[in-house]
Amino acid sequence: MWRTNLRILALAICVVGFYTAIAHVIPQLQSEVPEALALTSDASPEALASAGEKIYAGSGGCTTCHGLGTRAPNLLTDHAGQGPIGARCGSRKQGMDCKAYLHESLVKPAAFVVPGFEPIMPDMSRQLSPDQLWAVVAYLQSQGGDVTVSASDLAPAGGAAAAAAPAPSGAALTATLDPVQLYNEKGCVGCHQLGGKGGQVGPPFDHIGAQRDANYIRRSILEPNADTAKGYEKFAGTMPTMFGQQLSAAQLEALVKYLASRK
Repeated sequence: MWRTNLRILALAICVVGFYTAIAHVIPQLQSEVPEALALTSDASPEALASAGEKIYAGSGGCTTCHGLGTRAPNLLTDHAGQGPIGARCGSRKQGMDCKAYLHESLVKPAAFVVPGFEPIMPDMSRQLSPDQLWAVVAYLQSQGGDVTVSASDLAPAGGAAAAAAPAPSGAALTATLDPVQLYNEKGCVGCHQLGGKGGQVGPPFDHIGAQRDANYIRRSILEPNADTAKGYEKFAGTMPTMFGQQLSAAQLEALVKYLASRK
């Protein structure tokens, strides 16, 4: 009898161990809203720059391209002997000061592309609120220059409540399950074409379902560096890895199902 019980116990341990291992392999989705900015109407330039640093290194996904010196210019260190971005931003475009140039670079990145680089940056207003954008500008100005962004640049209502509000394009986690809205909100349009509109940094989505199945599409969203599409090798590593945090499980599946249906 004890031998039978021992076999049952051993089998139970193996089964539990197997499913525990499987659980650790499956990507874990977090449906957390990106941290809001707690800025008041009298926020100092230092507070703005500090908030911008968190966005730059986190939800903004800026470090995916900037800092490597290959896909986009270095911003926090020297570039072409001109110093960090705060030291050179005021001379990028004639008649445009540093503050205006940096803001334009975030919301209209194709307006000026640094020579030697591809126009791959998406419109960051699709991912960040107006206050978050100004905070990033303040942080970049602080890298070798003077911060001229002030609390007056923030939303008129001011305060943490206003800063916590999502951008019109849906910077924070939204409840929509509309895949087309998600495609636009999360900045996919900046790199992938759909219906003839969008960037060409990544493969077009019009017929993606005829080439890839749902499992591949899902993995490409959660682990974008796992594979590189043929013909897009020079853009390898460009796609941010934060969509597992920006999409709920239901939103992810809605987007995957939609793309897989694009035959």
